[in-house]
Amino acid sequence: MIVYLGLGSNMGDRMKYLEAARNLLNAREIEILKTSRAYETEPFSKEDGSTWFLNQAVEVRTDLSPQALLKATQEIERHVGRDAAQHPGSRCIDIDILLYGDLVVDLPELQIPHASLSQRRFALVPLLEIAPVLKDPISRESFRSLLSRCKDGHKVIPFL
Repeated sequence: MIVYLGLGSNMGDRMKYLEAARNLLNAREIEILKTSRAYETEPFSKEDGSTWFLNQAVEVRTDLSPQALLKATQEIERHVGRDAAQHPGSRCIDIDILLYGDLVVDLPELQIPHASLSQRRFALVPLLEIAPVLKDPISRESFRSLLSRCKDGHKVIPFL
């Protein structure tokens, strides 16, 4: 199955954390096919002291079920150093399942497509870089069209 993941980090050596997550994905039953460049993105809340994120999208192939993939990504987050006790806006690594083929999942612990995907420029911009013709499996609307109407005014800047 072709799956799209969103990676994010806003602590320490952000690029190192993204690389560690990609390496651990590849070490599992998850083959990375495409990787967007990293984008520096403004945090949602400047008041909570959060620093800017690096965000990236990856296209992967896996035979893992959505629930098994969620478990694998959560294990990778813990292995890289994510701690549930961290400040809510601070993450050394965050891995979100954005899309799992055309599958729609609505469970308490997992929503696919990601529940906020169409409202998040930091996820849409890198996703469209590696998959410019994707459509939302629910509305069948192109993500490019959803991005054009996205009200999220946070900056998303290619990271050098």
